Amino acid sequence: MRTIAACVQEILIAQPFLEEALSRGIINYSALAEELVVPIGELLKKPVKAGAVMMALRRYQAPVDFGSSRKLKRVMQNLGDITVRSNLTDFTFQNSKTLIHSHSKIMREMDGLSNVFYAFTRGIHESNIIISSSQRFNVLKSFQYELLIGEKAELSAITISLPSDNSKVTGLYYQIFKRLAWEGIALYEVVSTTNEFTILVEDEVVDRAFSVMKRLKD
Repeated sequence: MRTIAACVQEILIAQPFLEEALSRGIINYSALAEELVVPIGELLKKPVKAGAVMMALRRYQAPVDFGSSRKLKRVMQNLGDITVRSNLTDFTFQNSKTLIHSHSKIMREMDGLSNVFYAFTRGIHESNIIISSSQRFNVLKSFQYELLIGEKAELSAITISLPSDNSKVTGLYYQIFKRLAWEGIALYEVVSTTNEFTILVEDEVVDRAFSVMKRLKD
């Protein structure tokens, strides 16, 4: 049978910021219990008392704090160079049998252009191309027979180099996403390779996003 403790755990897991604030002791248990009375009552389909909810909150055992991991702290301190590229455009095309041929066309167009930013990601139903806006005409020409789902300009990419053992560290990406979210920075796109992590943001927030990425080592 479902319990108040189980409902508390379900709600906190779904709201990681709330869970973190609770684990750091910066939330008033009594006030939070009052806020959770209604949603927990709806989950249990019966009235619950704030006192019972507060007791469940006090007994709640949060997962391991990723931020306190020695290995994670070492990796964060060893993050590499940060590179910013502006004047980018993101294209989204529907996947098709001919998409790879269209892709090869734009690759030929860029042959020898060392200053062009380019990233390609293929999903199950659609594919993304992030490219320097100067190449917009070439992209539209190369993909003229493909279905263009979306196009977004005035974007910037922030790339940070990761230590070679980053894939074995739990919570690395969580720390990055958490800090960006706390600053209210929306990510338009994310691209990751083995040792590089790139976020794509709108030009208007690139300075704030860069500041957050720069402070990751602190």
